[in-house]
Amino acid sequence: MRKIIHIDMDAFYASVEQRDNPSLKGKPIAVGHSGERGVVAAASYEARKFGVRSAMPSTKAARLCPELIFVKGRHEVYKAVSAEIHEIFHQYTDIIEPLSLDEAFLDVTVNKPGISLAVEIAREIKEKIKARTSLTASAGISYNKFLAKIASDYRKPDGLCTIHPSQALEFIAKLPIESFWGVGNVTAKRMHQIGIHNGLDLRNAPFETLIREFGKAGQLYYNFARGIDNRKVEAVHIRKSVGCERTLEHDITSNSAIIIELYHTAVELVNRIEKADFHGNTLSIKIKFNDFSQITRCITQSKELRDLHVILPIAKQLIKKLDYNNDIPIRLIGLTVSNNQKESSSGYCEQLSLDF
Repeated sequence: MRKIIHIDMDAFYASVEQRDNPSLKGKPIAVGHSGERGVVAAASYEARKFGVRSAMPSTKAARLCPELIFVKGRHEVYKAVSAEIHEIFHQYTDIIEPLSLDEAFLDVTVNKPGISLAVEIAREIKEKIKARTSLTASAGISYNKFLAKIASDYRKPDGLCTIHPSQALEFIAKLPIESFWGVGNVTAKRMHQIGIHNGLDLRNAPFETLIREFGKAGQLYYNFARGIDNRKVEAVHIRKSVGCERTLEHDITSNSAIIIELYHTAVELVNRIEKADFHGNTLSIKIKFNDFSQITRCITQSKELRDLHVILPIAKQLIKKLDYNNDIPIRLIGLTVSNNQKESSSGYCEQLSLDF
């Protein structure tokens, strides 16, 4: 039986800012820009009590919490703190799969100190993170990644939760469907429409129904409801995509303005591809409107996508394929190159969105 730990730092960016500026402690803060087009990158727990969340427009966050303090993000500082935390992880295992700067999976089935109980390792890691960085982390322990992730969210902040194999099915049965890894707002709404509100409902749903409604993701949901997740903790990270997004200074609607912004986005993308020395042949486009709805489409080519004179015409093709109303202003344009496979075939595809 595998022993998996999921470590998730508590309100990481905001907590770092409160640590480094004592005057912010105990106050509702948001990391991000406060302007009309700003977006919250992270929110302190004090701000979350008012409903402020990451990815929320700054204007909405300010309405929800009039006393909200906006703090400019310091990415290099967050990276440095994350490196300190990973040094602690490596005292126990080298099988570490980072998900972001503030969370990671650890496989401690065989660990360096030879500690038999994974919960003891998780407890030690939490204590060392607090002693070294003055920050708190939540830890989830179980026999697979799905349940470890769920466990780390269960008692936040500063939480420690173990889901034993004997408890897994009962625990999952009571879990709201919104808490399932991979179920975002859109998927949760669709599940509610077909009578799925918790883990037990999901377990009782026919496999054919899940596949019909959610495609390949239906297999994941079917397995998760039964406590099954055979994915390994991947210690070696292979980059699968390079992308960039531009939140526009002003919303746009005209085709000419869209093409101009598309050009600038493509230029930035090409620079990032060159810097990363990335090879891919699938181009995806994301358009986000001023109501925060969005459309994502992609196209796969047989040739590699690295040069502007190749990427830009394909991006323009994708724009033409988008079915949207020009009356709805656009606030963001994004382009991504992915799928570094030599043998891909050409054709249009719709990108599957999972909130992992």
